Amino acid sequence: MNAARSGYRVFSANSTAACTELAKRITECGEWCVCVCAHMVNGCSWKKPHIEKLLLISEVFFKSFRDVNTAVMELLIMAYALKTSCARNIIGVIPYFPYSKQSKMRKRGSIVCKLLASMLAKAGLTHIITMDLHQKEIQGFFSFPVDNLRASPFLLQYIQEEIPDYRNAVIVAKSPDAAKRAQSYAERLRLGLAVIHGEAQCTEQDMDDGRHSPPMVKNATVHPGLELPLMMAKEKPPITVVGDVGGRIAIIVDDIIDDVESFVAAAEILKERGAYKIFVMATHGLLSADAPRLIEESSIDEVVVTNTVPHEVQKLQCPKIKTVDISLILSEAIRRIHNGESMAYLFRNITVDD
Repeated sequence: MNAARSGYRVFSANSTAACTELAKRITECGEWCVCVCAHMVNGCSWKKPHIEKLLLISEVFFKSFRDVNTAVMELLIMAYALKTSCARNIIGVIPYFPYSKQSKMRKRGSIVCKLLASMLAKAGLTHIITMDLHQKEIQGFFSFPVDNLRASPFLLQYIQEEIPDYRNAVIVAKSPDAAKRAQSYAERLRLGLAVIHGEAQCTEQDMDDGRHSPPMVKNATVHPGLELPLMMAKEKPPITVVGDVGGRIAIIVDDIIDDVESFVAAAEILKERGAYKIFVMATHGLLSADAPRLIEESSIDEVVVTNTVPHEVQKLQCPKIKTVDISLILSEAIRRIHNGESMAYLFRNITVDD
């Protein structure tokens, strides 16, 4: 495609060498060129991105990811540089939206996801393409359109093509919070469903890191005559696997794999219940800290993630980690937005719970 006549450019952040890899894959699908336009100098100052005059009447697509804080800052600087260069539309392709788990008020904490949405709007973005937001309600934080694409068609295809005898599998939710996602996979593959409930689950709970503010006060004075009902403390039930996994392949599905301790614990429980193979499927493979080592030493046979986040180093450390390429759907989304075509085709057969 002739970039000069296409009316838009695709820019990529340059915070790490891996940042441009997915951008190149996306542009190869659409036969466009990719420009790397910004990078950090001495870790604290930034070279001003050079913007071509052609952008005065063009649309701009750009993408960024890890390292998260560097990428966010680079994202904001790029967007603002394009805004001040009079770009007509600035569409950010952010496959993994950072801080998406911090979308709720807890104690006296902050809703960082809302803050980031405001910063992106202020910097000049007019549209965002992302994938599998941790909470769909995050789209309400933005004052401009957000297209939340799904990676599940690619992961479902992987299950059907790469897992032998997948008909003998059962889809597993490692906690009740993930049951809706697991149910969606099970219904599409016509497979059974199992849910792990109890002490092994590791959900988004408050940690003892100073966020419990204000501290508990002993012998607190209460207004005479005011008797408030006390909230009963939570107590997790004994570990339970709801569903039959004996003699079957267990496929654990989730949206994010970061700290893998909960997945390793779930795999051990499933092994005890008779599952003979265990796969973990997720959209975003953050795989932080010692995740590769823990996966390699665990009962998990394979971890399958998409390339929304670069994890080439982790794959070298653990051969169990496999990657599914989702650049095709991002490329098609860019093409449809630029041509003013409906995005409904990319959301066909997608339900509210998906």
